[in-house]
Amino acid sequence: MNTPGVRRAVGILVAAVLVLLGWWLYDPNTGGHTDGRLTNQTNPPTTVTVTATPSSTGVPTGATDDESGLPLVPLSELPPEVADTITEIDQGEPYPYDRDGVTFENREGLLPAHETGYYHEFTVETPGSDDRGARRVIAGDGGELYYTGDHYESFVRIAP
Repeated sequence: MNTPGVRRAVGILVAAVLVLLGWWLYDPNTGGHTDGRLTNQTNPPTTVTVTATPSSTGVPTGATDDESGLPLVPLSELPPEVADTITEIDQGEPYPYDRDGVTFENREGLLPAHETGYYHEFTVETPGSDDRGARRVIAGDGGELYYTGDHYESFVRIAP
């Protein structure tokens, strides 16, 4: 079975595996092999300032954010760890995870379009998880906050 067609198919398969492996190792959202806890790496400086309180905001059920079109959800209706993450953002560096504060590139295009560097991502603790988990707060330079509980598959806007 050493025909040119078989050799070509094997070559394509090997190339595809190498590309996928390279993508997995490069992916800034997973880091490929680390749980994201602080290491000797340093974070680039960020100047994100946000203010939100876990108190009732009076946001009507089913409200939608005008700019993003995403559901508008009061902080009090999100997991309690989201409020903890927002407190960490307000307190500034150092953050608990080495990937916290890095640029969120909005590759999925689910948040309003802005220049690269406008959004920054922060880990939301997931009880029982032995790594960063899938939950994140995304902070915009304009003070807006978004939450994803499924690693960027969907977002809600955290009500101001």
